[in-house]
Amino acid sequence: MPFYQFTVPTGGATLDHKAEVAAAMTKVHAEVTGAPGTYVQCSFTEVAPGSVFVAGEAVEGPRMVGLIRSGRSPEVRAKLISGLADAWCAITGDAKEDLGIFIVEIPGANVMEAGAILPESSEDVGAIL
Repeated sequence: MPFYQFTVPTGGATLDHKAEVAAAMTKVHAEVTGAPGTYVQCSFTEVAPGSVFVAGEAVEGPRMVGLIRSGRSPEVRAKLISGLADAWCAITGDAKEDLGIFIVEIPGANVMEAGAILPESSEDVGAIL
């Protein structure tokens, strides 16, 4: 279920390393949450410079919105966000201060994959809540 959507300005380092970033996000998510890596999905969207704004001002730093199943503790979510940022920056050379990472929690019952409604995160074997 986790779905990580990257929005990256044209020319951003993330675009040059999509496969590496996706592999790293998968590894971090699986290690931090205990969920199977086979659940992790990543998508990359390239946007023209001047398409991402913060406080009404254009910024060049990449953004990521991650949809994850609800039920994890604040400590696990913080470890997940930090791990994702660290891995992303190590691969791309982006500064952490230039990233935007947003994690949105949704119930497993609100997701269908491969024709099946997902279980809640607490039902995963080995889940870390």
